Amino acid sequence: MVPMPSTEHDNDPAEFDAPERALLLDLARAGIQSGWREGRPLRPDPADYPPHLRAPRAAFVTLERHGRLRGCIGSLKPVRPLVVDVAENAYAAAFRDPRFPPLRPEEWEGLHIDISVLGEPRPLPCRDEADLLRQLRPGSDGLILEDGLHRATFLPAVWHSLPDPRDFVRQLKIKAGLPADHWSPGIRVYRYTTESFGAPA
Repeated sequence: MVPMPSTEHDNDPAEFDAPERALLLDLARAGIQSGWREGRPLRPDPADYPPHLRAPRAAFVTLERHGRLRGCIGSLKPVRPLVVDVAENAYAAAFRDPRFPPLRPEEWEGLHIDISVLGEPRPLPCRDEADLLRQLRPGSDGLILEDGLHRATFLPAVWHSLPDPRDFVRQLKIKAGLPADHWSPGIRVYRYTTESFGAPA
């Protein structure tokens, strides 16, 4: 199974080689299967994996079935080893995404797993929405938007379905529980990139 190419930058070298990607995808599969067998997340021992995969990183796991979203859960801060983050987020995407019922074993066929490993989010200062739109890099930027208790993120992959920057930002505000036309001096925006890859389950 050939992993998807990175969605970070077309000319950037990949951070994770093919064997590392395969290990992470296997962990995501095992994380889902642990939910059916054990009823709880998989607990991988980081010591069993290469040092690069033991470092604290933040990742999202996205599940699609026949091209339709079936679950997506992730982390925005690198607080645990990458192998643990991937295994637990795969379980959560399958069984804890509040938008969907728990994944059933019969849905395994046709399931596709995508992993997005986040780079460090960086502040994106902007005076207003027009200034933000001018700075965006469609197809590359993941965004985190915060205003008070409201917070949401879109991965770079969301550009595939929302290619217009204005739509991208306004739908992100709606996801955060804010009006589409909202703007305030308290808004904080962060930009990040991801290295993304996937394969059929």
